[in-house]
Amino acid sequence: MLYQVDGFSKEELKELYTHLVRPRMIEEKMLILLRQGRISKWFSGIGQEAIAVGATLALDSDEYIMPLHRNLGVFTSRHMPFDKLFLQWQGKKNGFSKGRERSFHFGANEYHICGMISHLGPQLAIADGVALAHKLRKEDKVSLAFSGDGGTSEGDFHEALNTAAVWGLPVIFLIENNGYGLSTPVNEQFVCEHLADRAAGYGMKGITIDGNNIIEVYNTIREARNYCIQEQKPVLIEAMTFRMRGHEEASGTKYVPQHLFDEWAVKDPVSNFETFLLDNGHITQDEIDAIRTQIKSEIDAGVQVGFNAPDIVPDTTEELEDVYKPFSGSSTDTGGMPASEKKLIQALQDGMDQAMKRHDNLVLMGQDIAEYGGAFKVTEGLVHKYGKERVRNTPLCESAIVGTALGLSIKGFKSMMEMQFSDFVTVGFNQIVNNLAKIYYRWGQHADVVIRMPTGGGVGAGPFHSQSTEAWFTHTPGLKVVYPSNAYDAKGLLLASFEDPNPIMFFEHKALYRSISGQVPDDYYTVEIGKANIIQEGEDITVITYGAGVHWAREYAAQHPDTSLYILDLRTLLPLDYEAIKAAVQATGKVLLLHEDTLIGGLGGEISAWISEHCFEYLDAPVIRCASLDTPVPFAIELEQNFLAKSRLKASIQKLLSY
Repeated sequence: MLYQVDGFSKEELKELYTHLVRPRMIEEKMLILLRQGRISKWFSGIGQEAIAVGATLALDSDEYIMPLHRNLGVFTSRHMPFDKLFLQWQGKKNGFSKGRERSFHFGANEYHICGMISHLGPQLAIADGVALAHKLRKEDKVSLAFSGDGGTSEGDFHEALNTAAVWGLPVIFLIENNGYGLSTPVNEQFVCEHLADRAAGYGMKGITIDGNNIIEVYNTIREARNYCIQEQKPVLIEAMTFRMRGHEEASGTKYVPQHLFDEWAVKDPVSNFETFLLDNGHITQDEIDAIRTQIKSEIDAGVQVGFNAPDIVPDTTEELEDVYKPFSGSSTDTGGMPASEKKLIQALQDGMDQAMKRHDNLVLMGQDIAEYGGAFKVTEGLVHKYGKERVRNTPLCESAIVGTALGLSIKGFKSMMEMQFSDFVTVGFNQIVNNLAKIYYRWGQHADVVIRMPTGGGVGAGPFHSQSTEAWFTHTPGLKVVYPSNAYDAKGLLLASFEDPNPIMFFEHKALYRSISGQVPDDYYTVEIGKANIIQEGEDITVITYGAGVHWAREYAAQHPDTSLYILDLRTLLPLDYEAIKAAVQATGKVLLLHEDTLIGGLGGEISAWISEHCFEYLDAPVIRCASLDTPVPFAIELEQNFLAKSRLKASIQKLLSY
């Protein structure tokens, strides 16, 4: 193996060797512990160390890396303490994730490492967001994201690279081509000769290197870093290597031909570099022995710390408290504020304008949101006030933009992403429920992201533009779900969402954008997230609802003055205001749960269950749900009207009154 070491001092080469051998020796120890049954699982990167080590050392220590599960060298080269690493791997409280994550699924901001999720592709878009933050701040920095050869088949790979190319982001995308995705060989993953060849399709530079040559890896990454900064462009690098062990140890390697092991064994990155240094007088055997002795001592000490640490004693209160980043919001007293009559859409526009003024680190992203003003013109005019850097049109890459939003949050930005329709959130679902929602609980990184979504039916838009998707997210701990029904709440809740450092799913009923209006304070104010609102008090029946359901209930009340309705607008669907729900049940003893979503799996079922468990003694009748039909949303107006819960509201109330 040829090593171009011109420009490296002996000390630098010795340092490279030390970093290279450290993950190998840790892995050898972990495999022993695994066979002894003292640890539960391990993903080996033996034979691939040069990529992680070389790439990490080529970057500045404050540049973010998004590693995968074979990149132990990233963690060790960032000088993470051995004892804390072993505490992490043994699932102890004082690791990096309080025992909540597996071996390499954790991150640590102090070491500028963003922890992976098992869905490998989403890491790449997070690197986009970090790089965008560098670009906006005019920092001479890059981000680097790892991918395996199998991960390049995922849509997230395409979306992240396309977004980085279109926006000119300083990102290094590094593919470890080790020949297999779990057990699937590369010839069943792609047909191009080299994965780096794909770079041309995105208009970026593509490079293929020997991933087992630490000098080549280091020099290539260093050059790529300088190029990304100078040119403000991304780079795709494919590092050729081989996976010498199974996907994880339990999976074995029976599916791998023996001749491949034989061929790659002679290319071992550690032994070859060691031999080169010895043969060329860059290091002595005594120095090697001293390095290995020191590393072994550190490993043994770290292992012992891990084994001596007590097992976790679950603390339910702490577990629940760590789902969200702590935040104390409140509602503003708007009594003395000047107010104007505004439609709901105008209130949202007003809110975003004031949020952009207040938060100079807020970035808006979405398809057609700049000059066009968004599909419903909610962002109209903002690009002229705040520029295209902060009001950004995006490619049709919903998953990548959600990931980018998370990357911005890691670097201290706030972001808003507009989905054209809530129906389209499905293509960003993975990022939302597995990255945004879980990241704070996993390793303490918050996701300061608001995702705005026009939702709901009643406008003849058919099955792909009319769905009520809110219940998909109320089942996901770590998200907050907000759904205003009127202009006042729309502005106040939106501004509160931008203040809250947790991920917010913000639903806006598109049929209400221009059909309703109300007095909205002209100044900045917030409405507390997690607090329901009593629309009107009554004595006969309690209607618990949100969104368009509020207006259906009010319309019924106006048309039937002989029936006294207590109407509670939930406003926030996660977390729910259980105190307000209990008070609403107590007010009448008869409860109707009304929502536009379909019946089965709708939020009404969860609320009904809670009422049965906690408010049974206050009930004078069964809790009744009034929801839309369990069908897709039809297009024809007659069919849609029949679909919507509103068509069954009168019958549901009459049924409840009869008890």
